[in-house]
Amino acid sequence: MSKIYFPQYKKGRKGFSLHKGLTILDHIKEAGIEINSECGGKGTCGRCVVRIEKGKENLGKLTEPEKKFLFPAGERLACQARIIKDTANVIVLIKEFGKYEILKTVTEKKIPLSPYLRQKGEKVFYQGKILDDYHGKIFGLAIDVGTTTVVFNLVNLENGNILATIAKTNPQISYGNDVISRIEYTMVNKEKNEYFPREEREIRLKEVQERVINGINESLKEIESRRGETVCDYVYEAVVVGNPTMRNIFFGLDVTSLGIKPYESTQKEPVIKGAKEIGLRINPGGKVYGAPLIGGHAGADAVADVLASGMDENEGVSMTIDIGTNGEVILGNSQRLISASCAAGGAYEGATISAGLGAIQGAIKDIMIRDGRVVYHTIGDTHPKGICGSGLIDLLAELLKHNIMSKNAKITEDFYVTDGIKLTQSDIYQLITAKAGLRTDQDLLLKYYGIEAKGLERVYLSGGFGNFINTTNAIKIGLIPEIEEIKVIKIGNGALEGAREMLISQESRKKAEEIAKRIEHIKPNEMEKDFAYLVAENMYF
Repeated sequence: MSKIYFPQYKKGRKGFSLHKGLTILDHIKEAGIEINSECGGKGTCGRCVVRIEKGKENLGKLTEPEKKFLFPAGERLACQARIIKDTANVIVLIKEFGKYEILKTVTEKKIPLSPYLRQKGEKVFYQGKILDDYHGKIFGLAIDVGTTTVVFNLVNLENGNILATIAKTNPQISYGNDVISRIEYTMVNKEKNEYFPREEREIRLKEVQERVINGINESLKEIESRRGETVCDYVYEAVVVGNPTMRNIFFGLDVTSLGIKPYESTQKEPVIKGAKEIGLRINPGGKVYGAPLIGGHAGADAVADVLASGMDENEGVSMTIDIGTNGEVILGNSQRLISASCAAGGAYEGATISAGLGAIQGAIKDIMIRDGRVVYHTIGDTHPKGICGSGLIDLLAELLKHNIMSKNAKITEDFYVTDGIKLTQSDIYQLITAKAGLRTDQDLLLKYYGIEAKGLERVYLSGGFGNFINTTNAIKIGLIPEIEEIKVIKIGNGALEGAREMLISQESRKKAEEIAKRIEHIKPNEMEKDFAYLVAENMYF
């Protein structure tokens, strides 16, 4: 039997069996290889571009969706290129291939060390019960499972030191770039336009769950290889945060209810499972704790953000904004906390933008227009391949500043950053639509709380996107409130920091559970009859 090879990836170099009837994307998923497939395989996003180096004769003809993209000879969409025969080996190169610049850094708070795991004599105890013999080390994992990325810290629970940090693209990205795509994969038969029966839903949920679990397991092997010593056997607990869809998939919990009205998780409470039960390769007796959810699509990552910022302890009213594929806004103080969530960052993470990229090497990360010339820098200082989120914000602000784009977000012609990289009117529409939803949630939470933006004590920006953006430009285009820049605090990966605090401190974990109960989740789109009009107003400058 012929094989299909993905030589850019170590695990793809040995090849996999070629199966007639399946697409290249199907083979990529089966191989557990990362590829950006934001539309979930519909052929509409154009992101899963591959170059067929060998074996073109095995593939079906170009599909109608592919013809619209006008790809160079030899390039196909992985989701559309179907194997129709297996007369020769197929060699595939994934076009959008590069190392992501994922935010690992956090604003680390000093808190007393009081983990649930403790050594007493020759034993390791977990919540007062013997878990294992003491072998000289007690480690834990703090894990932030994002829609686009997965980041985790390996922590020494005897002194609180972070021993290693791993940051990777979430392997689930091949199922779609947003939570809805992944929910739909587990529940909807798109060919027949009907829901899968329960057994099929469970199989698909397990498949998507295994993808992220296996990704973490592989990363743990990397740490062991780097350190030249066993690590996994000494990891006795993991704390997991993420939005409701990501957290629940991680634990193999049904996410169907998050894909249909009223879009609520059936289990918002903390989750505790054995590591063996979910396939996480740490100590066989290890425990995995999933932090509580808030409501709707506001999850454990937002709870962790609040814990990390400390806004829940302040008298002054602050706002925390986590700008990602799924965006959360939390507003309040020690007396009251309210939140809202929306699909916010897809466009700013490269989705739906003709020249958009994730934060990979070669992505333009900042842009200025000087004397009519475009000046930019790329991630990794390499040849430009496209523009990532921080660069897109800069570009909008610069176009506005130099009157190349009107306050109604109109340009007279495509704007070229380089000969091959441009921003179109359609791209601008996607960007202003994405920022409008997040800004509308901010404005309405301020209204419900009875405070104006100028009355905010702090605005905390969390996450990789929020950490790398130019604050001045983000305010200029209306992505965040118009306040004094000195009040804007970048807390790094707040979700990861919050997870770390829950891992090393019993008090912090209890506090996080209290925070989740305190936060009132609001759905402005359901409360405001003119919500669509309010979003439209925020689309412009």
